[in-house]
Formats: sequence, C-alpha cells, structure tokens
Amino acid sequence: MRVHDEIRAMVDAIVPVDELEAQHRAECRAWLAGTEDIFRRAKPRTPSPHLVAYFLLRDETDGGVLLVDHRKAGMWLPSGGHVEPGEHPAETVRREVLEELGVPAVFHPGFGERPVFVTVSRTVGPPEDQHVDVSLWFVLSGDRGQKLRPDLGEFHGVRWWTPQEVATAAPATVEPHLNRMLGKLAALPVR
Repeated sequence: MRVHDEIRAMVDAIVPVDELEAQHRAECRAWLAGTEDIFRRAKPRTPSPHLVAYFLLRDETDGGVLLVDHRKAGMWLPSGGHVEPGEHPAETVRREVLEELGVPAVFHPGFGERPVFVTVSRTVGPPEDQHVDVSLWFVLSGDRGQKLRPDLGEFHGVRWWTPQEVATAAPATVEPHLNRMLGKLAALPVR
C-alpha cells in the first residue's frame, strides 16, 4: 500500500470526538482525495496545506502530557514535526521524538502507531510564513521521571502539564486544540 493510501486509511479510522473534529476530518479527507502533494517541500509553507505529525508524551499516572515552549509558535505545544516526502507519519513521530526530546518513541499500547485525533489549523507568525497544517495526533507512553534531552534551539523549555493545568491556561499560551484532544483521550476506551 502506498504511504498516501495508508494516511488516508488512518484518517478514515479516526472517530471524531466533536463537530469540529468531524469538520477537520472531512476537510482532511477531501484534501487527501484531491491531491498527492501533501508533504512540505520548501520551508516554511510550500505547499499549503501540508501534513504534520504531533505526538503527546503522556504519563498514565495522572494523564499529564509533556509540552514544549516552541520558539517560533510562541506557545506551549505537543512535540512533532512536518512529515517528510514519502514518510509514514509514525516514522515522523519516531524521528521527531529523537530529534526534539532525545528519547525513543514508545507508542501507547492502547492506541498503537495510529493517530487518535486530526486538526486542520492555520499557523501563527508573520503573514509570509503562515500556512495550513493538517495534523495527525499520536500518543506516546512516557513518565515524568524519564531523562529528556530537549532541543533548546527549537524550544525555550519543556514541562509536564496536567489536564487541569492545560484547561486553566490562558488560551493564547497553549495549542488551541489541546484541551479537546485531552478530553478525547479521557473519554476513549484504551484497547
């Protein structure tokens, strides 16, 4: 199966948590059906939209997640990155977790190597850099005690956040869809 077809199948398997995710999934499906040009070829925005793989490093003890204070975005985000041409998004997660946090990817056993959430978002920043990211969200197992080596060229820092801390954070300081993703994780049955 071609990577493009695998990505389409992964998106088809996502069960939306709410109307906005249903809308984003429909937009993503229409985009995938209408083009083969889904990978970023030139920084920062060619083509727009393009595919991104986010991952939440999640501690099962309290549902906390590791977020990065992203220098360019100016907010706390899950780690992740652009899917390279021809790359499977699970491979992007493996590559990015090593590059950004210095640890190997351990996919959450209940969700495996497939995304559980999809978003379509316009990026922040100068108008000439803005573009649309189609983001597939994966879940990795982690714990607060693990040794990380964050990429401080890309991040001001990293820290663990409880779902309550994310819920009470000023909206402009955290990824806009993060609360919805955490709500979905709390409601999903772990297989």
